[in-house]
Amino acid sequence: MAHPIHASILVVSSLVLLTVLAAPSSARAAEPAVPAYSLDDVLASALEHNPRVAGATGLFEQRQGERIIAGAYPNPSLYGQGGLGVIQDPTTGGPIGERAVVLSQPLEWPGLRAARARVAEAALAGASAGIEEVRLDLIADVKLAFYDLLVAQRGEELARENLATVERVARIVTARVRSGEGAQFETIKAEVEVMKANQAVTRAQNAVRVARVALDTLTAGALGRVFAVRGDFPPPRRDLKQDVLTATALERHPAVRRLAKLVESATETVDLQRQARVPTVTVSGMYFREVGRAAVGAAVSLPTPLWYQRQGEIVGALGAKRKEEAELLRVRNELVRQVSQHFQDAKTAAEQLDVFEKGLLRQAQEALRIAQFSFQQGVSSLLDVLDAQRVFRQTQLDHTQARYELSVALTRLERSVGGRL
Repeated sequence: MAHPIHASILVVSSLVLLTVLAAPSSARAAEPAVPAYSLDDVLASALEHNPRVAGATGLFEQRQGERIIAGAYPNPSLYGQGGLGVIQDPTTGGPIGERAVVLSQPLEWPGLRAARARVAEAALAGASAGIEEVRLDLIADVKLAFYDLLVAQRGEELARENLATVERVARIVTARVRSGEGAQFETIKAEVEVMKANQAVTRAQNAVRVARVALDTLTAGALGRVFAVRGDFPPPRRDLKQDVLTATALERHPAVRRLAKLVESATETVDLQRQARVPTVTVSGMYFREVGRAAVGAAVSLPTPLWYQRQGEIVGALGAKRKEEAELLRVRNELVRQVSQHFQDAKTAAEQLDVFEKGLLRQAQEALRIAQFSFQQGVSSLLDVLDAQRVFRQTQLDHTQARYELSVALTRLERSVGGRL
């Protein structure tokens, strides 16, 4: 029969373990408060500070300037000349002032001006769509980095909770061994479990640091070196239809609209080069005052495209047009592929999440409860309870990973469609 003191230690150890495992895991030690940002906070900061947006805006302003240039009229040229002249034969000996004024105005072919304006308008519209495309990509990148950090934080929390539980269980196992109620190898196994749990915490902390730097980089350092994120993963979407998403992507995606405007700009450039074969006429008016005479006249300058009529420029513009058309077709096909892939990824992730939420989590929790009860009845060992606890924690971590994968798939699907679903 067991010694009364040993039996008392065993009962107390069992009660302590059951209390530890039944109650929520203890909070981590008090730490200095760090700022916590929601997804909306991070998105607003990234859209304000990320240089990608500034670069796209700068290109748009550049295209605005080119549109102004395209609509400008050629400036006139004013030529003036003055000096002193003397009649030499017969000589009078007196100087006479001489002067000449010439005013020239280029008259551009109207078709050339109209084509140049259309090229500039299409380029400006393409730059506007380019800003939307940059914002769309940046929002998707921020969401992905946000979810990376969020899942890393959840992983660290679970790792810390598991470490606290394992440490307490190890202390109880040690007490049992000292009381003679357990074998020495149980202490060794418990210590190994503590080492594994510590390593898991270290890996989780490193993952948080890496994810934090990646997210802060997208905001150009606006979040700071130490911060946390708060929020949750988005729920599954049951109302999505692949055909509708594909049609929406081909219609509204900013990359498609940007490339369509580039094709339009290239088409107008072909017409621009053809219109440029018509020479620009320059009309001049002049006044001359020289020694012994004064004259008023007019002149017309007309370049003659006799030998070369911009064949090279026209061929180059046609080649550029075909290149832009091919790029547009490639992007449209790529969007169709991406929508299909990410739609299936989201569907698969939602199905996996259902497995966890409709049975697996509950089964793992029930297994832990049974292990605790069996230990209380003396049927199972303390390490059996530890194994059940580890399985439950891993199931929680896998559930979090499934929610993360669903969030990633939905975010990539949003980027492929061209906006919010």
